[in-house]
Amino acid sequence: MSVENRLAELGITLPEVAAPVAAYVPAVVSGNLVYTSGQLPFVAGALPATGKVGDGHGLVPAADAKQYARQCALNALAAATSVIGSLDRVTRVVKVVGFVASDPSFSGQPGVINGASEVLGDIFGDVGIHARSAVGVAVLPLDSPVEVELILEFA
Repeated sequence: MSVENRLAELGITLPEVAAPVAAYVPAVVSGNLVYTSGQLPFVAGALPATGKVGDGHGLVPAADAKQYARQCALNALAAATSVIGSLDRVTRVVKVVGFVASDPSFSGQPGVINGASEVLGDIFGDVGIHARSAVGVAVLPLDSPVEVELILEFA
């Protein structure tokens, strides 16, 4: 089954490539690898939430942040598509790096970044099994709660 058909089956439409917020490009190709820049969870050009992830008043709940990580991964796939033409060319999701703007008491970064990992598995199946880092940080660009970057192998 093509990746395009799988996306349709899952009810997923890849977004437009998010415009860079600084001096970089959304994705680059080196050899047979695509490296995406860190992608924020933009939906229609806006962040759905800002702030730190954690439990308590004024914090972004981990369950919401997990959905934002999923959106980051979809935005990264859109960026990859912009440089390789089709996700059907992807032969392996090599690595996912996820950053979570975390309240000092929050230690659930892996669960948040599962939002990205799970959607990649849903889309690519075994090709989507990857190495990963899930890192807690003090702050992310534009006060985003999450940021995800991908390394994809393609033919």
